[in-house]
Amino acid sequence: MTSFKAACVQMTTGIHPETNLERASNLIARAAAHGANFVATPEMTGCMNIRGNDSQAQRFYESDDPLLKAFQVQASDLQIWLLIGSLAVKHESDERLANRSFLISPEGEISARYDKIHMFDVEVGDGQRYRESSVYRPGDKAVIADTPLGQLGLSICYDLRFPYLYRHLAQSGANIVTCPAAFTRVTGEAHWHVLLRARAIETGSFVIAPAQSGLHEDGRETFGHSLIIAPWGKILAESNVTGEDVIMAEIDLERSTDARRRIPSLSKTQSFS
Repeated sequence: MTSFKAACVQMTTGIHPETNLERASNLIARAAAHGANFVATPEMTGCMNIRGNDSQAQRFYESDDPLLKAFQVQASDLQIWLLIGSLAVKHESDERLANRSFLISPEGEISARYDKIHMFDVEVGDGQRYRESSVYRPGDKAVIADTPLGQLGLSICYDLRFPYLYRHLAQSGANIVTCPAAFTRVTGEAHWHVLLRARAIETGSFVIAPAQSGLHEDGRETFGHSLIIAPWGKILAESNVTGEDVIMAEIDLERSTDARRRIPSLSKTQSFS
């Protein structure tokens, strides 16, 4: 398959997983009804509760997570590739959680999983202090999924600020990169569009970036503006709605091949002493 229709689901995830599941499922179904072969949801699709007293409350191991099981069934029912941007699941070898992205096949099987590598430990000036590493164990592996749609390189939110990850994904064969996110309003207004377009241009890859948007129940405010970007840096689709939305665009992988032929920067290596 050299072309397909991709969709980004934009959400304002709350503190109740059952409600978030219903909202996400409705948006996924809407995208599929409009012809999407690939649908992606944002980071923390299942729950956003930064003020929760117990970060482990309502958290499950991957094998027991009821939301993940429901999304697997939905992907199979709709016969789509479904990227759940991330769920917070109990880590198999750590007391902390994993911020984990799941790629689900049209058969309802988990085709790839990726644990967010770069932890958001910052103070951005929005009144919040973020220490993601205190709750989540960072991943240590870059992940590419080989699918009939193309080679998908997986990333999550703060990973976007580390271009070497995307160069590695592209040099390893990825021609599509996903970046589900929950960018803060402050950082999103300053950097979201610039960074995503840069990653597309640098790697000659499509970038699919579903986002959280609006004021959340836990007090956070996220930037939104879900984006689908072509390898030459052109924005193919963007949400300009605050809150829930679905955006769609046609992905033609020949555009990645053409961009890399015109600017063959991925073939260049350089060491510095």
